[in-house]
Amino acid sequence: MWGSIVGIIVTFALSLLSAPLAADAQPPANLPKVGWLDGGERADKAHLHTAFLQGLRELGYVEGQNLVIARRNMEGQPDRLPALAAELVRLPVDVIVTTGGVPATRAAMQATTTIPIVMTEAGDPVGTGLVASLGRPGGNVTGLSGIGPALAGKRLQLLHEAAPQVAHVAVLYHPSCAATVLGLRVAQAAAPALGLTVLPLEVRTSDEFDDTFATLLRLGADALLPVMGPFASAHQRRILEFATTHRLPTACSTRHDAEAGCLIAYGASLAAQYRHAAAYVDKILKGATPGDLPVERPIQFELVINLKTATALGLTIPPALLLQADEVIK
Repeated sequence: MWGSIVGIIVTFALSLLSAPLAADAQPPANLPKVGWLDGGERADKAHLHTAFLQGLRELGYVEGQNLVIARRNMEGQPDRLPALAAELVRLPVDVIVTTGGVPATRAAMQATTTIPIVMTEAGDPVGTGLVASLGRPGGNVTGLSGIGPALAGKRLQLLHEAAPQVAHVAVLYHPSCAATVLGLRVAQAAAPALGLTVLPLEVRTSDEFDDTFATLLRLGADALLPVMGPFASAHQRRILEFATTHRLPTACSTRHDAEAGCLIAYGASLAAQYRHAAAYVDKILKGATPGDLPVERPIQFELVINLKTATALGLTIPPALLLQADEVIK
C-alpha cells in the first residue's frame, strides 16, 4: 500500500517537472514557416539540405527557435509531388523551397500562384517556362538555375586530358529531360576537336541500365560521361561500380561523384547553391517580392580529381591538371 502511494507521488512530481520542459520544446505558433518540397533523387541530398540549414544559420535563423521547416519528400515517387505541394499550401507556409530541378518547382507552381517559391537548382528555368526571364522572373518563382548540361564539353575536355588514350566516350542521357539532351548535344559538339567519338545511350528508367551497359561494351566505349542530372546521381553507385569493373574513366558533375569514385568531377558547387538559397528565403520573409528577385546562375565551380581511381585505372594524371584541381582525393 505504502509503496503504491509513494509511486503515485513520484509520478505526479515528475509530471510537474516535465510539463514546463515539454511546453518550452514547442516553437511559438507565429514563427515564419518554410516548406521544403524535396523532388530530388540525388545521392548527396542530405548534405545539400545541411548546406541550406547552414545558410539559414548564417542569416540568424535556427529551426525550432525563430523558424519552422515543414518537409515533404517524394521518396522516389515523382507522381506524389503535386499532392505534397498542395499539403504545404494548406498548412500554410510562407515560402516553398524546391529541390531536384523542374518537377518539384512545377508542382509547387500548380499548387499556388501566391506563395513565393525558391528554386535551388532548376536547369534552364526560362526554357522550361518556370520564369519569364532571369533578370525579371515575374510571378511567384525565383531562385537559382543550373548550367550542368552546358559544362558537358568541359568535362569531356578534362577527361581527354586525364586519359588521352580514350577514343570512344559513352554519354548516358535521359531523352525525356531537355537538360540532359542539351548535355548530349554539347558533348557531341565538343568531341571532334578533341579527337573523340561520342556514343549516345538513352536511359529512361533504372530497369534499362543492364541493357544500356551491355550496348556500351558492345560498341567499344572506353570512357563514360553521364549527363542525366539528378537521375544519374540517384543511380551513382550502380554507374560507378560498372565503370570500375570495366576500367572505364568517368567524368561527372559534382564533388560527391568524385568522392564516390568518379575519376573527374567538374561543375557548380551545389552546396554553395543550396546555402545561397537561404538568402532568397531571408529576403522574401523580410518582404521582398519573388518576381522582382533575379534568378542567379552558379558562380562557384569546382574541379575534383580522384587519384585513387586514377591509380586503379593505371592512369597518371598530368601535373598541370592536378594544379587546376580544387581538391585531389588521394
